Parts: sequence; C-alpha cells; structure tokens
Amino acid sequence: MALIKEKYKNSVLVHLALMLIIALVLYMILFSSLNKITNHGEEVKVPVLLGKTQDEAIAELKKAGFDIDIDSAYELKQPPQVVLSQIPDTGSFVKKGRTVFLTINKAQAPLTPMPDLTGLSYRSAEMVIRSNKLRLGDTTYRPDIADGAILEQLYKGKQIGKGELLPQGSRIDLVIGDGLGNTEFDVPNVVGMTYEEGIAVLNAMGLQFIDIWDGNIKDSTTAIIFYQSPTAKNQLGGTNQIKEGDFIDIKVRQGNRGGEDDEKKSPITKPVQRNNHRDEGFNNPEDEY
Repeated sequence: MALIKEKYKNSVLVHLALMLIIALVLYMILFSSLNKITNHGEEVKVPVLLGKTQDEAIAELKKAGFDIDIDSAYELKQPPQVVLSQIPDTGSFVKKGRTVFLTINKAQAPLTPMPDLTGLSYRSAEMVIRSNKLRLGDTTYRPDIADGAILEQLYKGKQIGKGELLPQGSRIDLVIGDGLGNTEFDVPNVVGMTYEEGIAVLNAMGLQFIDIWDGNIKDSTTAIIFYQSPTAKNQLGGTNQIKEGDFIDIKVRQGNRGGEDDEKKSPITKPVQRNNHRDEGFNNPEDEY
C-alpha cells in the first residue's frame, strides 16, 4: 500500500514538471512571435516633412512603412498644399506601421467677414485687420476734420462694408483723415452750377460737402445748386476763407440754371472764423432762411 502511494506521488510530480516545462516553452514561443509581430526593436527615423508638398510627404511616408492621417489648416504665409506640422516630430524614432499625423495648408483661403474700421485710429485698425487674418494694404491721407481716423476701407480699390466676406489674407487699403489744411483760400462760388459741376469743383479743391435735395429731383445731371454756406462773399463784400478738408453745405433742386436771380437768393454770410469744429465755423442753412 505504501508503495502504491509512493508511485502515485512521483507520477503527480512528473506531470507537474512536464506541465511547467510545456508552459515555459509556449511562453518563449509566444514571446518570440510577439517580437516579430510588433517589430520589437525595429525603429525607423521619422523623415523631415515640414514644407514639403502633400504628395511628396505621402510618398516618403509610404516608402518608410508608415500609416498616414491628414488634417488641414490655413497659414497665410505658407504656400498651398504644403505640410505645416507633423506628429511625431522630425527625427523621432518610431516603429514601422505607426501613424504619422500631418497638417496640410489649404489650397484656398477660407472666407472671413470684413470688420468695420471707420472711425478707428490707424493702430487700432491695424490690430483689427491682423486679428481677422487680413493684411494691411496701402494707406492714403485725405484732408478731413477727423484727424487720424479711418475714413474709408477699400478692397481692390472699392469700398467694402462691414460683414462682407472676403478671403483670409486679402489686402485692405485705408483712407485716413489728415486734419484740415493749414492754408486758407477763397470759398468757391458753386451757386448756379449743376450738381455735377459743383461737386467737381469742391472735390478738386479738397473740400467736403453736405447736400440737401429740395423737392423731387428727376435728373441729377440737370439739377442746380441754388444755395451754399458759407458763401463766397461776406456781408462786408469781402471773400470768405476756408481750409482744405472743411465742409460746405449746398442745396440742390431740379431746374434750369438760375443765374443771377438764384445767386441773389443765397444769403450772404458773415465773415467766417475758421477752426477745427465745423459747427462753429459754418452758419446753419436753416437759420439763414
């Protein structure tokens, strides 16, 4: 009986030893296979992709055995369809088959709404332009009482309003007020001229105007200026003076040239005291009627 127990005990130990050996062998086989499956120890250097075109980057990554994931963004200063960023970074060592993430510059610029720059200072307008991913174009100055303020915003030579869509990176030109001119000159007499003739004279002299239309104007080309303030002559018979960039009020109505009769209806103003405030330098047309 003792002999049987001894044999049984030895048999169990033998089987346990065999199972342990088999498990160890299987582990070694699995570990060896896992290394091959995961390419353990086989690392490849990530190539330099920044600045390369999308096609060039894809071809290079496929040749090196990488998977690729592509996203897009827009960078104003970079050419279209080039690599802006990559993950992992250039020079990193990773295993073959890993995914490399690329960000490609868009071929077309996204649209952005035009901000309202009128009334802002140059520095403020410049900051707003850049924050909206636009570029500052040319700046021109025009005599105006609003010294240093943005008077007009232009895109490709035409005024563009707030909210209009245009491509990011577009150049925005600015017209800036340069204050009133330092030189005074005689107030031009535009009474009796057609509207178009009078406006041409005022523009040529660098003057601004406020026009008031009297009655129904059917044809602006034949409309006549019958009133202006300040007038060319003052109550003393002398000439009124004005500065470049200052305002003249004009009234316009439909009809033939009035000549002397209409000129007599335009009241003679007192000598004008020029300053930087329009309301203090001009007589109110309604008060003179």
